[in-house]
Amino acid sequence: MNDVKDMQIGGRIKRLRRQKKIAQADLAQALGISASYLNLIEHNRRKVTVPLLFSIAGHFGVEPGELVDGDEGRLVGDLMEAFGDDLFADSDVTNLEIRDLAHANPAAARAILKLYDRYRLVAKSGPAPVAADEAEPFHLATDAISDFLQENANHFPDLEAAAERVRADIDHSGDNFDFGLRTYLFNVFGVDVRLASLPHGIARQFDQRRSHLLVSDILPAESALFLIAHQLGQLAAGSEIAAIIADSTLPEGDAPALARNVLSAYFAAALIMPYEPFLRACRDYRYDIERIARRFGASFEQVCHRMTTLQRKGASGIPLHLVRTDIAGNISKRFSLSGIHIPRHSGACPRWNVYSAFLSPERINIQLSQMPDGQRYFCIARTIAKGDHRYNAPRRYMSIGLGCSIHHAREMIYSDGMDLTGDSQLVPVGVGCRICPRLECGQRAHPPADHRFRLDDDVRPESLYARMA
Repeated sequence: MNDVKDMQIGGRIKRLRRQKKIAQADLAQALGISASYLNLIEHNRRKVTVPLLFSIAGHFGVEPGELVDGDEGRLVGDLMEAFGDDLFADSDVTNLEIRDLAHANPAAARAILKLYDRYRLVAKSGPAPVAADEAEPFHLATDAISDFLQENANHFPDLEAAAERVRADIDHSGDNFDFGLRTYLFNVFGVDVRLASLPHGIARQFDQRRSHLLVSDILPAESALFLIAHQLGQLAAGSEIAAIIADSTLPEGDAPALARNVLSAYFAAALIMPYEPFLRACRDYRYDIERIARRFGASFEQVCHRMTTLQRKGASGIPLHLVRTDIAGNISKRFSLSGIHIPRHSGACPRWNVYSAFLSPERINIQLSQMPDGQRYFCIARTIAKGDHRYNAPRRYMSIGLGCSIHHAREMIYSDGMDLTGDSQLVPVGVGCRICPRLECGQRAHPPADHRFRLDDDVRPESLYARMA
């Protein structure tokens, strides 16, 4: 494969060139191509060969993956989802114009999404304004955190460095990690970790007056360990976390508090699963999640999350996407470096294996999927159960989806025995019914936003929405 096919990287090349204040003609000369050809590349009208991709990356001092694996694809998907709303039913905005907006003016595109988010809030809850001193609605804060992680490629070098310093001290103590973690908390911060019978729904409680960290005694070992490391993150990396939030564009209100929790969890994962040993295990075991989980004493979900953070320059892992959903289709976590679009405001396509995984609990489901734009992805999904380990306690069932572009599929052990080049195992998947162009799909819940019905009273199709004008 000599071309980087279907990758809309022209906007990234143009922005890098302008940031470096390099004239188009000068960059073209340095790359050994004509200025007119570079102009076509920057407008996504010419494909970029692999050698040229490496030349461009080398000229700007970035990794080739930083050019290919940007977030414009996700931004385009979010915009298409927004413009698929009935609000824009009479507008003449085309998909090409939406793509041009996202690639040429990503800041303006994100501002439009922010405005649309606010519109949805007002439309759902009424026109009452949010006072200046009132907290930002929590679901808007969660969207802001999702965008914040995406903008940082879910990688925070300062937290990695802080976790490595603490881990080195723990490892040098000679104790096993679990005992060393508790000892470190006591010796450095005077915090005594104790297992306790906590009220229903409480997993951890920090008694600052007594310097007691109480952890529920009915949690799985890996969950208890993570909560202890999470508390240590608040204490040992508080300044790093505060600096990251201060440098961000997060809105006021609930978002900073939620970000502190998310970044403390990032520290905890980096402490339990140190970057270099974890990346080496991913490569050695070919991303075998359950084997890696056993190696580091972590849960399936914790390992999946940690895999998405491996974006250190010169030592990166596979660009992955991750989604978590409940059995009702509510997406509670979404992140994508693979290029696949995960819906911002609605459930994903029912053909996606992150939903069918509920039919075979705790089994890893494998899927080769193709999006409407022709891009192919390799996806795995597995259900997990959350809740109290008490008799007759209610459990929550979630599904974790993890995947990558088809180009990286062979790096994952789950692709063994699969035909990645043919179409026999390919599942057509969309983003959401409102913006999916596949009219022949029998699982439609809604018609596409830009289509109208053409029904024949004498013919009843299997799917009402599959026969439209």
